[in-house]
Amino acid sequence: MHRGLTIAVSKGRIFKEALPLLAEAGVVLRDDPERSRKLILDTGEPDVKLVIIRATDVPTYVEYGAADLGIAGKDVLMEHGGGGLYEPLDLGISRCRLMVASRPDADLALPRLRVATKYVRSARRHFADRGQQVELIKLYGSMELAPLVGLADCIVDLVDTGNTLKANGLVPRVPIADISSRLVVNKASLKIKHRRILEFMSRLEAAVAGRADDARRAGTD
Repeated sequence: MHRGLTIAVSKGRIFKEALPLLAEAGVVLRDDPERSRKLILDTGEPDVKLVIIRATDVPTYVEYGAADLGIAGKDVLMEHGGGGLYEPLDLGISRCRLMVASRPDADLALPRLRVATKYVRSARRHFADRGQQVELIKLYGSMELAPLVGLADCIVDLVDTGNTLKANGLVPRVPIADISSRLVVNKASLKIKHRRILEFMSRLEAAVAGRADDARRAGTD
């Protein structure tokens, strides 16, 4: 087992947006992620390694201690629902919204809606809170297709710009949650590597706060 810190980061947009924050916190990759085929990447700090995995696997790696810390979207964490994690820091990156979307004329007050989504846990919770019965259909991609071919009345999915919805004749209808990427920490690691993790978290928090200050200043210029 790696005696230093292992940080699990999901591939894609989150990884690209997390790298500058990690660099500001002193964790700079030695391996070129664009060229390297390695899944465990070395950094400028000898005791810190990055593990690059699928977004949905990040909470599992952290919960079971294969990684001490992880960076994952709030949507993934809501679906995971694991109890073995701390979620101490909102990194403020990869922002979007989890929403109910449908055709503009779809009746969302039907006695029993058919809902297509890969966010089954979050969708079930949302409609249960509204006292509405739904039939959930789990899909893994091309969510926008489901209402177009009559598979579902609506979908629950992440919405960023809304362009994909618009291109397929759908509109966002009901917001469920604001989504951004969060730092998660394994509970046992926090006890065993307490000082090292708190040191890293402090630097990362300062980097996040610095970004927020820059954004506020840019907004007032």
